[in-house]
Amino acid sequence: MATLKEKTAKGLLWGALNSGATQGLNLLFGIVLARLLSPHDYGIVGVLAIFSCIAGNLQNCGFVNGLINLKEPTARDFDAVFWFNVAISALIYVVLFFAAPLIAWFFHEPELLWLSRFVFLSFFVSSMGIAHSSLLTKRLMVREKTITGFIALVLSGAAGVWMAFRGMGYWALAWQSLLYISIVNLCRYYFTWHLWRPSLSFDFGPIRQMFPFSVKILITSIVNTINTNVLTLLFGNLFPMRAVGNYTQAMKWNTMAHSTISGTMEQVAQPVLAETSGDGPGERRAFRKMMRFGAFLSFPALFGMALVAHEFILVALGPKWAESAQLMQILCISGAFMPFYILYQNLAIAAGRSDIYMWCNLAQIAVQIGIIVALHGLGMRAMVIAYALFIVLWLGVWQRVARRLAGLRLRETLADVMPFMLAAAAVMVFTWLLTSWIENLYWLLAVRIMVAAGLYFLMMKLFRVEMLDECLNFIRKKLKR
Repeated sequence: MATLKEKTAKGLLWGALNSGATQGLNLLFGIVLARLLSPHDYGIVGVLAIFSCIAGNLQNCGFVNGLINLKEPTARDFDAVFWFNVAISALIYVVLFFAAPLIAWFFHEPELLWLSRFVFLSFFVSSMGIAHSSLLTKRLMVREKTITGFIALVLSGAAGVWMAFRGMGYWALAWQSLLYISIVNLCRYYFTWHLWRPSLSFDFGPIRQMFPFSVKILITSIVNTINTNVLTLLFGNLFPMRAVGNYTQAMKWNTMAHSTISGTMEQVAQPVLAETSGDGPGERRAFRKMMRFGAFLSFPALFGMALVAHEFILVALGPKWAESAQLMQILCISGAFMPFYILYQNLAIAAGRSDIYMWCNLAQIAVQIGIIVALHGLGMRAMVIAYALFIVLWLGVWQRVARRLAGLRLRETLADVMPFMLAAAAVMVFTWLLTSWIENLYWLLAVRIMVAAGLYFLMMKLFRVEMLDECLNFIRKKLKR
């Protein structure tokens, strides 16, 4: 039987492969679609994201985390969550269907009437696979999730590119989203068929038992969704759709970069922390290990994205997206800190403290919206800077939570994180100075990536960083097998 350490290592490896493959494919299809579509196309679909995400939060009501937190969830538990999700999703879709005219009016875009009604189908379809996703996560079946994501991305991405090539505009993005979740569900059914399948049982007893814990997760998930999409929502009302499209494009690449690391850790964080919850030293060791892993990857990746944002946008997407480059640089700096939110939040959830999880996020969104709205008269760039700066500073609140729940001291966190942050920042500054004379954008992009990656690797080897050696040794072992 594999130990927790081995399960964690295996999960992190497959999680890295999953996130890496996912973002690699997103990179490929994103570049092609951005060249075929306009900022207006991305803007008009982007403003709907907050509605789909909030609806998605309501449909699972936090019961996904409730299932994962159960020591031994039964088929009865999974059945209850499955049917509850489907019922709630059907109700929410009906509400959103009739709310479509109001959405179109708020954003001053009549095209949103039928587009929103179509896009919202995606969250209803996804409700049929939420319980299956929980089962895969609970069993740490990260390999199966990797295969699922790969298949869905290839097929839906290819379909989206074909539709965009055929001149379908923003409908290509809408169809891509619906096809993706449909294919994901089919793969989830395939991998979990031998473990559990929905029965015609409508016993909602487990829902009532999980509700006190899960409702706090629900509220917090909605708050996080608003937090993530608040700028898109405000921009959609204040600025033309072209400007909104430039912001959503910048946010897309920032999210894609930090989600690669966040996704790697998220797939193992809650199960591992739930298993070590109550074991003070063991919990701290597991948490700090994942913190170092996140810092080791996140800072060079996101600082690197900020370094090459201008040439990347012009080379990969074309001059029509030039306005998004500066916004992307700002967002990538704060994006480097986003994976730590995943760890802090999962620490609270694994400890059964969904109340702390909820109140920390409620306070965050209240303060953040207040700051952003107060600066709206200064323009989009000032609002984005305020958003990015606040994301970094609010981690101090989560650090206090970690100290209370697991005894994690600030100096321990700084010892785990600061060396990687300073090393990555130094590498990017040196790379910029070393390559600033190159005028050709293609050469500049390629050289900066190679120089920054090489310098960071050499620095990690020079200082004999344990995390690098562990990653390389683990990969060597797997390749030998």
